[in-house]
Amino acid sequence: MYDQVADLPVTVESCAFERRERATSSGFDRVTTVIHLSGAGEAGSGEDVTYTAEAHDALQDSDALPGEDSPLAGEYTVDSFSAALDAADLWPEPPDEERFRHYRRWGFESAALDLALKQADTDLGTALNRQYDPVNFVVSTRLSNADDDTPPTADRLAMLRERYGDLSFKLDPTPTWSDTLVDELTDYDVRVLDLKGLYEGTDVDVEADPEFYRRVVDGLPDALVEDPDLTDATRPVFDGREARVTWDVPITGVESIEALPFEPSWLNMKPSRCGTVESVLATIDYCEERGIDLYGGGQFELGVGRDHIQALASLCYPAGPNDVAPGGYNDPDPDADLPTSPLSPPDAPTGIGTGFW
Repeated sequence: MYDQVADLPVTVESCAFERRERATSSGFDRVTTVIHLSGAGEAGSGEDVTYTAEAHDALQDSDALPGEDSPLAGEYTVDSFSAALDAADLWPEPPDEERFRHYRRWGFESAALDLALKQADTDLGTALNRQYDPVNFVVSTRLSNADDDTPPTADRLAMLRERYGDLSFKLDPTPTWSDTLVDELTDYDVRVLDLKGLYEGTDVDVEADPEFYRRVVDGLPDALVEDPDLTDATRPVFDGREARVTWDVPITGVESIEALPFEPSWLNMKPSRCGTVESVLATIDYCEERGIDLYGGGQFELGVGRDHIQALASLCYPAGPNDVAPGGYNDPDPDADLPTSPLSPPDAPTGIGTGFW
């Protein structure tokens, strides 16, 4: 697929940043930076989903990249712009985590691709010879806030179902989930359980525990199980259930898939983890060739980044348990008029594709 967009010309005349900030149902305030690249009468946008607010402050306060005299200004192709980013200093201050470099890189790369498509008066679906299909989505939510010491309950799921009707969910189990809670969750359509076993040194780390793993894996037998920490103690939980195991954190491109402990049946596709347009499209190609099913992953995008993950899901894996719900579902008290699954594709897409509801 990359060959179909790599040679698209793109003229960059200026760069600008837009700050986004919003409270979330997971108990933290999300900050992102929308990156706008303009040229030839068009504007393309991408979103940096780095998780530390200080990194966004430093980028937005820096005068090294924005403006009409931006070092990014010039005549490129999508491919040569990506090559120019290899030499660009996108970090006024070093990131707290190395993976954030990919997050910011995707923000710039997706903005350039969006701009190139608009300057060519086309959209990503047309460029890839694919159509935008309705997008199935799940609602990703915690059952308690990170700063809440009360036992987790299914109250939020009940509220969401009462407000919006039947929904599917992606949940983050914790060792505090009781047998009673797991049994209660069988009344809901839980598609993915994110064990978060591969994070280290973050606020969402969950320690691997075979008893906890078995409780949720046995108790919700129809759900995919994302990012288990496979140790000598936990690996037996998944014997014969490898087809249910899916991966998110380690997936940064084709080589990362080949390094997994066994060939997966499912993967979480987050373009920001791959960083470049080339890596994103090559990874999707690789999975399609090998029959590996994909579903889109979200990172609390607050702007056009949400549109972009919905567009990729629409074009490449519309039927999966896509964690690409409209951002309003992440609000502590979501609006009553949010759309339900599936999301309708845009009537007149431009660029990567926006307007999925």
